[in-house]
Amino acid sequence: MPKRRNNDSFNIAFLDVMSCGFGAMILLLMITRVTAPIPLETSEVSNEGSVLEMQEQLFEIRGETNILNRELNAKHEQLSEHEERIARLRRELSSLEDQLSNSTDQSSVNSILEGQLALAQQELTAEMERLQANQQTLQLTDSVGGVPVDSEYIIFIIDTSGSMYNYSWSRLLEVVIDTLDIYPEVKGIQVLNDMGDYMFNTFRGDWIPDTPARRSAIIQRLRTWNPFSNSSPVEGITYAINAFYEPDKKISIYVLGDDFSGNSIADVVDTVDRINRVGADGERLVRIHGIGFPVQFAQPRMFQTGGIRFAALMRELAKRNGGTFVGLNDFY
Repeated sequence: MPKRRNNDSFNIAFLDVMSCGFGAMILLLMITRVTAPIPLETSEVSNEGSVLEMQEQLFEIRGETNILNRELNAKHEQLSEHEERIARLRRELSSLEDQLSNSTDQSSVNSILEGQLALAQQELTAEMERLQANQQTLQLTDSVGGVPVDSEYIIFIIDTSGSMYNYSWSRLLEVVIDTLDIYPEVKGIQVLNDMGDYMFNTFRGDWIPDTPARRSAIIQRLRTWNPFSNSSPVEGITYAINAFYEPDKKISIYVLGDDFSGNSIADVVDTVDRINRVGADGERLVRIHGIGFPVQFAQPRMFQTGGIRFAALMRELAKRNGGTFVGLNDFY
């Protein structure tokens, strides 16, 4: 019996030790705070795209601001020159009037002074009329080279595919500049590629104001603008009509490209007919013009199909939508 009592004491002591051990582990788990790891790398990666986009917009706005500041400074200098000239002419006129009023021999000097006075008045009037003419809005003619230019808003839809960008981009820049020149002043401009992507995201869904600085910014950005393109203008045309048409606005769309990779010309024509419907005056909602670049025709005849299809598509769209199609025959 004594041996049995010793074994019982050992078992009880062992159980006490194990209980205390488990109790200590439970206590440690309760007082230890367990948290999930913070995904710092994920957060940094998700914010990187937004930061880059904001930096790009900031650089774009700074570039436009510099252009506007340079133009404003030039205008201020020109205005100061005109004001100085007018002030000088007025001083000369005042001096001549004083000489005429203070002259003791009116009969001998009257004719000379009156002639000088008349000349000064004429020069002053001509200078002021020239300043006023610079501020007047230029009036548009009905057409230039057969292309109607009576629209108040213009939209460029540009094929930014590799064939255009690599082989005909300098010619495209000239065409855009020439097109803007035949519209001395409009109420708004917009530039999209044939996929409907905006040149300036800051003007998404809105018109770019027509100022010399904005026109310069468009040409400058166009020199290196190369978003993805599928060489089919239907997306850009339909987006432009749906996004920008308003009943009180005269809008012209200029489609610039060299290739049509779509499946059916008839489907594109029918799609445009549905959205660019005929108004109460019998005219389509917007004009559609086309300018074809001969990039595809520089290749062997077997590879010219895309260029032929683009010309056929744009001729039909221009005919149905009150516009004109112009096919260029050179790259320069």
